[in-house]
Amino acid sequence: MSGPEVDAHEAFVALEREIGLLLRRSRAISTRLARELHPDLDGAAYGLLALLQDAGPLRASDLVARLGLDKSTVSRQLSSLVELGLVDRTADPDDGRAQVLTPSAEGAARLARIRTARRARWESDMSGWPAEDVATLAVLLERLNRIGEAREAESGA
Repeated sequence: MSGPEVDAHEAFVALEREIGLLLRRSRAISTRLARELHPDLDGAAYGLLALLQDAGPLRASDLVARLGLDKSTVSRQLSSLVELGLVDRTADPDDGRAQVLTPSAEGAARLARIRTARRARWESDMSGWPAEDVATLAVLLERLNRIGEAREAESGA
């Protein structure tokens, strides 16, 4: 017993439309979250701090490569985060000439508060979803992200 037949072309049309909407909404949310970190920050700053928290310590060049942003944009955002006390710069233990970046205690605490509030919002918004559906969505998004990471690694090589 199988479900209704799915037209592959229409499935990809729907996927492109929904991901486009998700990305537009994500940019707006990132801008709002950056302002919650500090009123003087713009949207890219939230993603920088979150990546440093999740994958740091990192060099600025690592952030540029991972986020796919312009070097000047990353530099400007990092300067703001450091100036506001949300990110610390220290000497790279592997290369004393270079610097690595990590969230400061204040930056990590602010990020944790925002993430907790965001998770609570997701739980509220999706309270009618079975936990299995939420878990499936997370697995599918992870698979999609791995494809993107592999493509970025290919183009960067």
